[in-house]
Amino acid sequence: MTNYQIAAIPADGIGPEVINAGLEVLDAVAMRDGGMRFSVTHFDWGSDYYKTHGQMMPSDGLEQLKPFDAIFFGAVGAPDVPDHITLWGLRLPICQGFDQYANIRPTRVLPGIQSPLRHVGPGDLDWLIVRENSEGEYSGSGGRVHRGLAEEVATEVSVFTRHGVRRVMRFAFEKAASRPRKKLTVVTKSNAQRHGMVMWDEIAAEVAADFPDVSWDKMLVDAMTVRMTLDPQSLDTIVATNLHADVLSDLAGALAGSIGVAPTGNIDPEGRYPSMFEPIHGSAFDITGKGIANPVATFWTAALMLDHLGHAGASQMLMQAVEDVCAAGILTPDVGGKATTREVTDAVIGAIKGANT
Repeated sequence: MTNYQIAAIPADGIGPEVINAGLEVLDAVAMRDGGMRFSVTHFDWGSDYYKTHGQMMPSDGLEQLKPFDAIFFGAVGAPDVPDHITLWGLRLPICQGFDQYANIRPTRVLPGIQSPLRHVGPGDLDWLIVRENSEGEYSGSGGRVHRGLAEEVATEVSVFTRHGVRRVMRFAFEKAASRPRKKLTVVTKSNAQRHGMVMWDEIAAEVAADFPDVSWDKMLVDAMTVRMTLDPQSLDTIVATNLHADVLSDLAGALAGSIGVAPTGNIDPEGRYPSMFEPIHGSAFDITGKGIANPVATFWTAALMLDHLGHAGASQMLMQAVEDVCAAGILTPDVGGKATTREVTDAVIGAIKGANT
């Protein structure tokens, strides 16, 4: 039996609610599978920590996290703390500090959940978005001068390196090759951004030569939003820059019915550091404490973590339990149901306990 060391960072808003639910479900999977167990260490980092200590996590936070097998992250953001402080104080330092350069965001319409798109149901929308997660528009390069004066200037410099683009492009082609349709769409804005984005296009063509079994095409990011909405069946695996994939993946979650069901993994494919897994729905302070937060995104995120740790069977068992519960209509209000977080969690645990192995 493998004992995995998991760092849990519930952080802000509904984060503690959904992470606690996710940990319960992981324990149920471990009991049913028999080949693993999870030892969880909780970290109280986040906006409340910031209000007390003036920083979102301790200065040695990365050193504290480094020994863990994976990080289970809730949500970051609070109404009374500026967003750039919460993001750059916790989530991005972990992603960049551990070189989690590949962000994966699977999207599909789960049974029992209605897509806002007409004539789209389970099986019609099944995507994997790969987001470059270490540089690009979120590199942090830039600054402000002459603050407060009429001539104040702010620059936000996107940084694209051949090394960074090539490695995430190869990762995306590998993911596409592993999926049944073997199809990849490369998203850029190379008609208007003629340096970094053109390099993206060139590197995509170079890497494609190593994957002759993968068919691929290119889309400008604005046209991509139209294609996602009007022709979702034409897409499978998608790769885009840090900013573009951030926006497109939220659109993808909404098109699948709710960002409350959307998971993500921040991956270091080389396994040098722990990877971090999180639902993408955010801290959702408007429903915090009401007991109606949708835990499905966190359960799907836990399934991604299980797969990353080498337990594909356990991951599939968990997702089958989630799909069975959704198909039975046990849903939270954001996807048209009346169930509470507790009721959905108990139903998924019950489905796991009754699963065939």
